[in-house]
Amino acid sequence: MIRVRNIRLPFDHNRQAIKGEIAQRLEISQDDILSFSFARRSIDARSRSGVYFVYTLDVQVADDIATIERFSNDTNISLAPDLEYKMPKVSRVSKKRPLVVGAGPCGLFSALMLAQLGQKPILIERGKDVDFRVADVREFWNEGKLKPESNVQFGEGGAGTFSDGKLTTQIKDKANRSRKVLEELVLASAPKEILFEAKPHISTDRLRDVVKNIRKKIINLGGEVRFETKLDDIKIENGSVAAAIVNESEQIETDTIVLAIGHSARDTFELLVELGVDIKPKPFSIGVRIEHPQRVINKSQYGKFADEPFLGAAEYKLVTHCANGRSAYTFCMCPGGAVVASASEESMLVTNGMSEYARDAANANSALLVGVSVDDFGGDNPLSGVEFQRKWENRAFNLGGGDYSAPVQLVGDFLRGRASKGSGEVSPSYKPGVVFCDLSDCLPDFVTETLRLAIPELEKKLKGFSMPDAVMTAIESRSSSPVRIVRDETLQSSLVKGLYPAGEGAGYAGGIISSAIDGIKVAEAIAGDI
Repeated sequence: MIRVRNIRLPFDHNRQAIKGEIAQRLEISQDDILSFSFARRSIDARSRSGVYFVYTLDVQVADDIATIERFSNDTNISLAPDLEYKMPKVSRVSKKRPLVVGAGPCGLFSALMLAQLGQKPILIERGKDVDFRVADVREFWNEGKLKPESNVQFGEGGAGTFSDGKLTTQIKDKANRSRKVLEELVLASAPKEILFEAKPHISTDRLRDVVKNIRKKIINLGGEVRFETKLDDIKIENGSVAAAIVNESEQIETDTIVLAIGHSARDTFELLVELGVDIKPKPFSIGVRIEHPQRVINKSQYGKFADEPFLGAAEYKLVTHCANGRSAYTFCMCPGGAVVASASEESMLVTNGMSEYARDAANANSALLVGVSVDDFGGDNPLSGVEFQRKWENRAFNLGGGDYSAPVQLVGDFLRGRASKGSGEVSPSYKPGVVFCDLSDCLPDFVTETLRLAIPELEKKLKGFSMPDAVMTAIESRSSSPVRIVRDETLQSSLVKGLYPAGEGAGYAGGIISSAIDGIKVAEAIAGDI
């Protein structure tokens, strides 16, 4: 196959136009093109003259070698790379089954890989399976009744189940683990276009079936999956894992534990500190969710083509460096979505964003965050970042009235330093309810200052970002883990052999794909590939 890059066509083109462009680029007849497939597709909306699709294509022609040789000096034409993930060779199988703790992306893919390698893992999850979990979350959103073990953070699929399901990553992985993840997701019923879209996503409604199908595959390969099973203790003998204690008294004999616990398992972090596991505080970010009308974002990004249904809901990703020396950035942008209640502890207020596959809700939302350094929350306590999060989550909870209603403020009022009294053009999407107020009462001073500096600067990059009626909802505090569970070159805890900290909660990933990749890497290590 020949890889042809940077084929650029107007957004309303047809498939025949792609074939014609390939023939022109390769200087061959269309009849010489045996087949072609998408390797990558992105949207270029930078030109005032129009919106374009930009393709990277893998093309099969009658004489591929001769064709490539003719274009040896063209960087946009080359031999298509081999993207196949090569399964590692298994050099060891423990007599005791490995235990994977947590059924988010990291835990699911670690367990799936272990099952594919014949290790017959046991996967435990403190929350419920995805169907029961969805019911509990809906009850929380509609009635404000939080279940601490079944919520947006805990349960099958992890926090990503209630999100936009973005599948982008900055990881450069020569082993093609990213491709492995995407292909497994497609086999589990994810849309096939995630294999080539520049900004792939699954979204919350489709992700639920995907995680169920991965669970079924783990079980069919000899694994075991147990819900409502919480890790309460780890038995350590001579510096190595000997067993896990779950649900207070049940003992599971194992010498291998994958800790894929997610960034909100604060009680598990506390357990690990008590056990003497090496944990360090880690920088993270804190801020708000900001909502605009989706039509405003579409207009800003697509101009006169904003109403073209084929383009879908527009996205954005922004960052600015402020005069006070800090930076603000958008994160986990959800086109046509909603701001959702995401608390996992009582008396704490947490927000996140979510989109369904259609992305057809009235509002766009994104996290608007400011970085928090270890110096900002201070202290040598490895859990000082957790306490910093709790402090501000509790303030937001109280400011919202103590019933999981969220404090909100209009952007215009926020910039002027005055409390909001009600909504304008943008209706807040957060449930179970909102309270209009002054968000500076539940944000650190340096975050308030930075956001006031950042919003006018971001307006220069995205017209409409600072619209006075845009809504800010507090507090977004779970963008990443506040700790790193230290591991060595074998991916085991630096102090406890057989304990494999993994994924976002352990401080080694940030998002669905990178978490899944880390789960695969740990499974490879357990099987003896590292």
